[in-house]
Amino acid sequence: MNFTRWSARLPGTQRRNSAAQAARAAAAQAQQTSGGTSEDTGGTGVAEADGDDPAEADGPADDDARQNAGNVPAARADRRRRGASDGEAESGGPPGRAGRSSRTKSRTNAESAGRGRVGGAGGSAGEAQTSSAHVTRSIDALSVHDLLGQVPALAAVVHGPDHRIAYVNDAYTAVFGARTQGEAARDALPELVELGLLPLMDQVLRSGKPRTVKSRRVPRSADARDSRDAFYTFTCTPITADGENGVLIFAAEVTDQVEAAERLRASERRQREAAVTLQRSLLPQELEQPDDLRVAATYQPGGTEAAVGGDWYDVITLGAGRTALVIGDVMGRGVRAAAVMGQLRTAVRAYARLDLPPHEVLQLLDGLAAEIDPSQIATCVYAVHDPNEGLLHYASAGHPPIIVRDAEGNVQQAPEPTGPPLGTGGWVHASCSLPLPPGGSAVLYTDGLVERRDADIDTGVSMLEQAFAGATGSPDIVCDRLLRSLGITAEHDDDVAVLVLQHPARTGPDAELFHNAALDLLGGTEAAPRARAFATGVLSSWRFPRELQDLGVLAASELVANSLQHGTPPMRLRLRRTDRRLIVEVTDGDEHLPRQRCAEAVDEAGRGISIVATIAAAWGSRRTPDGGKSVWCEFALPTA
Repeated sequence: MNFTRWSARLPGTQRRNSAAQAARAAAAQAQQTSGGTSEDTGGTGVAEADGDDPAEADGPADDDARQNAGNVPAARADRRRRGASDGEAESGGPPGRAGRSSRTKSRTNAESAGRGRVGGAGGSAGEAQTSSAHVTRSIDALSVHDLLGQVPALAAVVHGPDHRIAYVNDAYTAVFGARTQGEAARDALPELVELGLLPLMDQVLRSGKPRTVKSRRVPRSADARDSRDAFYTFTCTPITADGENGVLIFAAEVTDQVEAAERLRASERRQREAAVTLQRSLLPQELEQPDDLRVAATYQPGGTEAAVGGDWYDVITLGAGRTALVIGDVMGRGVRAAAVMGQLRTAVRAYARLDLPPHEVLQLLDGLAAEIDPSQIATCVYAVHDPNEGLLHYASAGHPPIIVRDAEGNVQQAPEPTGPPLGTGGWVHASCSLPLPPGGSAVLYTDGLVERRDADIDTGVSMLEQAFAGATGSPDIVCDRLLRSLGITAEHDDDVAVLVLQHPARTGPDAELFHNAALDLLGGTEAAPRARAFATGVLSSWRFPRELQDLGVLAASELVANSLQHGTPPMRLRLRRTDRRLIVEVTDGDEHLPRQRCAEAVDEAGRGISIVATIAAAWGSRRTPDGGKSVWCEFALPTA
């Protein structure tokens, strides 16, 4: 089988063939011109005019023409000889050469004038013709061995439906060993079978189109200096010679590129692992479990190819049975987003301790986010659950809406966000309320749960409502069911955070552990004795130990006395018991919050809050939505 003709299809061959044909045509024209001049002179050559032997004059030029196939230097020498003859004719040479001499002279003058106009360009063209004349071998004469033998890449040529070997170059032999021509590739080229290239070569023969497989691993030979496995990209190209189809297998080594890509992927994995570690370390390691709520949360980072985002959640017990629930999402990805998230989460916990309304907490966060990084924005929902009211007070900064389900399974979506995202600055947020009575539950989430590239986010929220309406069980189970219902897998391309809370309805023996008792006080001198008597009776009915009863009565008396002295009616004393603590709370109509101070020995007042802080496990105060305040303290119940 002859594959010499295939070499003419190599890139650039057509251009070089055209140049070679033009050079041969110019040389042939020069020979014809030389022959015509001899006829015009009646068979008298230049050698005769000079007295030289004609054989000596014409022989070398003819030999040169035959050897070089009409190259340019022979034609130039012939023109120089004609120029000398013309000079003799002008000096009285033979008449037969006079006509030719005059024509040559005219042509010579024209050429001289042309050279003068182009400033020597003719000389450069002559030199270029001389240089091209030195190309003594056309690319048409090159064989497959000449073209592929010195190529450093692996090359092999096979033909026929069995892919019989026609040629393998030295580079291929160095990697896979010597191969016998004429044998079928399935038997003689087992490396191609292992690499899965035979089906690819069949496709190339059938379709007539090249195919490429990238980065195939090729083990090094035992005697190789480099012990690393090599990687090659194989290209199978259809070829045709002498009416028979074949395949050129060309393999370029890409080991360095593959290793560089692997190093880059390893670096990206390390960066992502660092971001995920930072993200998880900044999230609460264990959620606080309020007395009146059951809470669970889950966080799932984006797929392995996606950088971690800035999603976070938190649960904060505020005291007096109230609980703050937070979920947010920092725009962007990577370590920077995780770091900003950590700063915002820490700030939320600090602001929550002030027991401020939800919208005021978001106002403080908005200013902090602008100070941390003006280019970073974040969405956030801050909600507070008050078991005494059965309401969920919340404020939203551009975050997806809260979804609430009542005891009958009816789902309600919170209204639109009550303010723009954090970090925008200059906006005033507002607080809203949603009912969350016993038996109800709610879900807070980030946009990764409901947002898809091919669907509107409202569609995802509707799907979440349907899934949440039928999700029953503990909060942990509900979280898992929501993730499965919305198709969240390990390959999901965005971070997802979900926070589920349930306000269980207490029945049976469990209900005996939760009690509420309240007394309205109108003021006056009888308010304090009424408060002490009420507290004594309630705590006795709840069967608390004697010591705890005395501490509860003392705390109620001091808080009522403080309210009578510094507050305004109406006043209310509330005693509340959970399965873990006793809560004493007094509300009045004045918004000025008390503070603990150190009273002097001669002071007759100012010791009430200090006494409460000493005997209670915790105490605090907050402003109420109606313009008053609430002062509370709590005692831990003894464990059985």
